[in-house]
Amino acid sequence: MINSYRNATIEDLPQIVKIYNAAIEDGISTADSYKVTADAKVDWFKAHDKDKRPILVKEHHGKIIAWLSLQPFYPHLAYEQSARINIYIDRNFRGKKLGQQFLQEVIDEAPRYNIRNFLALIFADNETSLKVFKKLGFKEWGNFPGIATIHEDDKDLLILGYKVETK
Repeated sequence: MINSYRNATIEDLPQIVKIYNAAIEDGISTADSYKVTADAKVDWFKAHDKDKRPILVKEHHGKIIAWLSLQPFYPHLAYEQSARINIYIDRNFRGKKLGQQFLQEVIDEAPRYNIRNFLALIFADNETSLKVFKKLGFKEWGNFPGIATIHEDDKDLLILGYKVETK
């Protein structure tokens, strides 16, 4: 059974990094070119605010199978209700709508995190992620052509945005 999400703990970092390193190997969803270690990600982990900009995880039989992070979009007060959203799924659980479900759960909880705008930075050739985010209502808000070079290939970076409906 796949549990609802929870806040990540520092003890989860090795499993989070394992999923992230698989994404690095795939070369399509992150700008990192080399695998990282849990030790190298401790500062990144600690920079997250567990109440407003957390790292969240989903588990299956006690194993982390997906993680999602919320980060400040820009360090100015005017942008405090906007957050970058990143999601990574264990290879064995891709293609099962887990990412879509996880994203929707977090979008539904946007007021809890004081978020009115979500921004996702996605490479233009990452068709799967683009499809999932757009299915949930994200729209293209920006395009940086050829901004990243990964394994000698220039990649376009798209900014997808989602404006949370206020009631």
